[in-house]
Amino acid sequence: MDLRRVLGVVSAACEAAGARWAVIGGVAMNAYGHARNTFDVDVVAESIHRAGILDGCAKAGFRVLHDVPAFSNLLHDDRDLGRLDFMWLDEVTGSRIFRGARELSVPDGPNVLVPAPEHLVAMKVKGIQNQPTRVFRDATDIQHLLRIPDLDDNQVRESFAKADLLDLYKRLKELA
Repeated sequence: MDLRRVLGVVSAACEAAGARWAVIGGVAMNAYGHARNTFDVDVVAESIHRAGILDGCAKAGFRVLHDVPAFSNLLHDDRDLGRLDFMWLDEVTGSRIFRGARELSVPDGPNVLVPAPEHLVAMKVKGIQNQPTRVFRDATDIQHLLRIPDLDDNQVRESFAKADLLDLYKRLKELA
C-alpha cells in the first residue's frame, strides 16, 4: 500500500466535502509509536459529510464494498491504494474526537490528524464489547496506548466501565 497516495485521496475527498478527518487503526497506532503491519487505511469523519467524501473517493477509483450507517468499506483496483475504511461519527462525537486530536507523523507517510489515545482506546473497547474476539487483535494496541505518559487514565477506565469490561481494563493495565 502506498500510504502517501491513499492519504492524498482521503485528504482531497474530505477537503472537497468540507470535512474534518483523522486516521485510526494501524496507521494511528504507528503514529503513536506502536509498529504494526496494516493492510488498509482506517479513517474517522463526520457522517454529515459522508456522501461528499464517498463521491470524492469514487472519483479517485474507489468502489464501495460495504456501506452501513456507522461504516463504509471501499476498495481500489490499484493494489497500491487498496482498501479504505471509514467510520462515520455523529456531530457530538466528532466534536469531541477532533477537539482532542493530535497531528503526528506516520512512518513512510505525512503528518496526519490522529485521535487522542483515550479516544482510540474507547473505539477499541467498543469494538471488543460488540465483538469479544477482537480482544485478541486489539489488546496489544490498548496496552501500548495505556503506556502513553499523558494519558487520562480516568477517562480510559470510564470507557471500560461503560462497556462492562473493567476486569479487562485491570488485566491490561497490569501488563502495560
